[in-house]
Amino acid sequence: MPTPHKARKRFGQNFLHDARVLHRIAAALDLSPQDHVVEIGPGKGALTRFLLPACRRLDVVEIDRDLVARLEDRFAGHDRLHIHSQDALRFDFAALGCGLKIVGNLPYNISTPLLFHLFGFKDVTDVMVFMLQKEVVERMAAAPGDKRYGRLSVMTQYHCQVEKLFTVKPEAFRPRPKVMSAVVRLHPHRTPPVDVGDYRTFETLVARAFGRRRKTLRNSLRGMVDEETIRACAIDPAARAETLPLDAFARLSRTLCDSVQPATA
Repeated sequence: MPTPHKARKRFGQNFLHDARVLHRIAAALDLSPQDHVVEIGPGKGALTRFLLPACRRLDVVEIDRDLVARLEDRFAGHDRLHIHSQDALRFDFAALGCGLKIVGNLPYNISTPLLFHLFGFKDVTDVMVFMLQKEVVERMAAAPGDKRYGRLSVMTQYHCQVEKLFTVKPEAFRPRPKVMSAVVRLHPHRTPPVDVGDYRTFETLVARAFGRRRKTLRNSLRGMVDEETIRACAIDPAARAETLPLDAFARLSRTLCDSVQPATA
């Protein structure tokens, strides 16, 4: 019998053990025998065993080397399973090909930067299903005017259609987290829902606007966008970022991009 693995706080490990929840997560991927699945943070392989029989190929990305060794032992002989002993935050998902279905119980301590990393691979991804802290899922799906609406909401909704699926109680994990969890399904947009001009400008604009979210736009965007430009986009400079829909940020971004275009002869 192998020595029991002790959850490591630095990796944000809370192992999901409830079979009903595991089955629902796997079902949310709507797998077919031809699918290529990528699991982030397989841990001890609880979800892996549900996924492996249902797809053509399964790649798993695990940072904990002790767990990698356990996975290699547990699933020895399964030629459809490919184990990557790497940090998902630095992993090149595009190297696996296209048409990926990505799933995982994401470590809550790195969930936001990991989501932003994954958005960079939306062109090779068909769907993503993640277990996250319930508060994070609510922020991803929040609408303008909601106190939970922020940078994560705007950027997630620019990249993907967000579908909240179900909540999960702490008892479903070992050790139990101190928060409620939720499962979300993301369908990457093949065509962006809005034209933002230059993506980097849009990204910086949204980050600046919510970096000082209690301030009005005239103050939070000072030095980047002046009041006249904000008004020209049919936006009140006295408004706060949390009241602006995605298309308003897109208008601001396009206007900024146009204003720095070099003059033509």
